[in-house]
Amino acid sequence: MQNKYIKKILEADVYDVAIQSPMEQAQVLSERLESEVFLKREDLQPVFSFKLRGAYNKIRQLDAASRKRGVITASAGNHAQGVAMAAQKLNTRAVIVMGKNTPSIKVEAVRRWGARVILFGESYDQAAAHAAALCEDRGYTYVHPFDDPEVIAGQGTIGMEILRQHTGGIDAIFLPVGGGGLICGVGTYIKYLRPEVKIIGVESEGAASMWAALDAGKRVKLDPDELDQFADGTATLQVGKENFKLARDCVDEVIRVNTDEICAAIKDIFEDTRTISEPSGALSIAGMKKYLERADEPKGQRCVAVVSGANVNFDRLRHISERTEIGERREILLCVTIPEQPGSFRKFCHAIGKRAITEFNYRYADKNSAQVLVGVQTNADYADKKALLEKLGRKYSFIDLSENEVAVLHIRHMVGGRSMGLNNERLFRFEFPERPGALLRFLTGIGSRHNISMFHYRNHGSAWARVLVGVQAADDEMMSLRRELRDIGYRFWEETDNPAYRLLLS
Repeated sequence: MQNKYIKKILEADVYDVAIQSPMEQAQVLSERLESEVFLKREDLQPVFSFKLRGAYNKIRQLDAASRKRGVITASAGNHAQGVAMAAQKLNTRAVIVMGKNTPSIKVEAVRRWGARVILFGESYDQAAAHAAALCEDRGYTYVHPFDDPEVIAGQGTIGMEILRQHTGGIDAIFLPVGGGGLICGVGTYIKYLRPEVKIIGVESEGAASMWAALDAGKRVKLDPDELDQFADGTATLQVGKENFKLARDCVDEVIRVNTDEICAAIKDIFEDTRTISEPSGALSIAGMKKYLERADEPKGQRCVAVVSGANVNFDRLRHISERTEIGERREILLCVTIPEQPGSFRKFCHAIGKRAITEFNYRYADKNSAQVLVGVQTNADYADKKALLEKLGRKYSFIDLSENEVAVLHIRHMVGGRSMGLNNERLFRFEFPERPGALLRFLTGIGSRHNISMFHYRNHGSAWARVLVGVQAADDEMMSLRRELRDIGYRFWEETDNPAYRLLLS
């Protein structure tokens, strides 16, 4: 199988549309990590991602009759733009099926390349099913985003370029993983010529389908209700069949990273290149940092990280910026109990010392004590954070909320004191689709039986909005309430026992 793919990669002529992307040393990252770090800049492709390579290689090899009938795919992101541009270049009709909640910026980007866009369904799975039905009915050729030998081979041309551009030694190459097209194409080529080079995949913790498959020894389908959409370009429920076969032979390790680590990596790329990556595009850097910071990894390694894309919505940058400092471990978010008496603020600030305070939220609660939500800048090293927490612990009671999703996303923006006399409040965290009518659907579904006591929504520039809702419901009403919430069809989690809510809002 390996020899077959090497031949396909060598014969993959993608340069009618793709560029040989540059590979640049990241000076700032190299110094900080005490290693040689190189960035393979696939974000500089004409469609701002590597996906163009595989799509073009697939369509280029179709016969005249197939090209005349046209191609189709389901995608809300980079693959859609890659197929659209490739089809335009090859004078082939392209149809792209996208979910109804796809941000307009992505829809218009695909249309600009001349493709017909069909908006269908509430999820990728529904869009893909509709695309498959149209493919069967109208004779289109389906261009799969990753589970196709020609697509895999097209992505594998990145591996060829890496070895041409860096003739010296390479210890490890880091690649983002969704369905597995990129890592399998690059990994197969690299392992054939340089088997000593480690091929390391990087996934979001909430969308780790390749990690789950390799761990189980078989393809695993993730729970769609638990799939994290933050790195939406790689949020895949299941890796491809062909991809899994190849990954077992060419992937050395898969590293999982969280949202804050991804946001920190976006900042790292900006500091070295003055460009902004999309979350999936920064996965490789986040994983590389985690790898090099492990205690057993030696310094001075030569690492390549593929920056896979830069298709990020502008209004998403606010959310990314907010979470960066926590991801870099340069900010901690604390809920601190201080005495309700004159001079308490001043004494507390003395305890913080000369560290910068990034935010300070307070409201009177009772005559004895107050709950303060405070963000404090620290050095990136664990020792500084530990020293601060130990110093505060000698004088104050506190909870570290730095990794509390409800606190980071919502409650830090809501602190204003408790609501007195409010009974039976239940707290739920939702993901609403970003489309007109989403809120009305929620309100209609919940009906008039339950009072909404709190509501907080923030737009993060993605297909899904993060919403925090307080609902009044007695114990004997909880079963019916949960049934009503499930019937609405939005993902939700109960957060009534969340310590940030208990201390600051309940």
